[in-house]
Amino acid sequence: MEKVIITAALTGAATRKEQNPTVPYTPQEFAEESYKCWKAGASIVHIHVRDPQTGFPTAEIPKIRDTINAIKDKCPELIINMSSAIGPGVTAEQRIAPIVEMKPDLASLNTNSMNFGLVDYKTGKVFLEIIFENTFKMLVDFAKAMRENGVKPECEVYDFGGIYNVLLVRKQGIFEEPMHFQLVFGVAGGVPFTPMNMVHMQSLLPEGATWSVCGVGPNQFPAGIMASIMGGHIRVGLEDNIRALRGKMAEGSWEQVEVVKRIVELADREVATPAEARKILKLKMK
Repeated sequence: MEKVIITAALTGAATRKEQNPTVPYTPQEFAEESYKCWKAGASIVHIHVRDPQTGFPTAEIPKIRDTINAIKDKCPELIINMSSAIGPGVTAEQRIAPIVEMKPDLASLNTNSMNFGLVDYKTGKVFLEIIFENTFKMLVDFAKAMRENGVKPECEVYDFGGIYNVLLVRKQGIFEEPMHFQLVFGVAGGVPFTPMNMVHMQSLLPEGATWSVCGVGPNQFPAGIMASIMGGHIRVGLEDNIRALRGKMAEGSWEQVEVVKRIVELADREVATPAEARKILKLKMK
């Protein structure tokens, strides 16, 4: 099996310092955390930029540019994966504009509209809920804009319907092959992690596609273990889970990278460098 690409998702749209004080807000904090993740074994950082003053997600291009450039200056080898979701209340035009402006190596491409919630799984109480809008038009428009600007889409799949949506619009010839997918498990409104869910989801992917897994909360490391033995790649980070092993508060996304690197080694696979990850994903070489 090919080497494992580890992605570190540093913040997401919702995780805040009140939950874990190591969540980065400022460009300097993003650059330092990216550097630690790189040294721990990550080849990719997935970025939702924050307003440094408020800590909330921002669609303001100057602030996004400052953060992305700070990461590039500190970690020139790292692959940057920008979010095209950004956060709640952002228009479709605002979501794709930073991708067109910054032209990162990778960008998330969300594949279906859905209920999207943060919940207490013990009580079933939903304490944050949005309708995450990703229409067919947005899927096609975003994919075309990414292709025109040399950005590889990472198709974010939260349930089986998301894969079928991609397979449908793929007939239009809007994607460069091989495609890349992120299989997301554990979001309220999406599918939970089970070995059978992962096996079935992976079986639906186009021939030759690369794929990674993202497990939310307690799904994070079990999903990574399964992917490591199935030939997939792995995403960790404070966007998805604020803890490390046995419920310990993570000291940063880098600590989760260290954990999953050990998982990969126990599966008798090797961790890819950024240069190796570029070859695997068919990205432009630096």
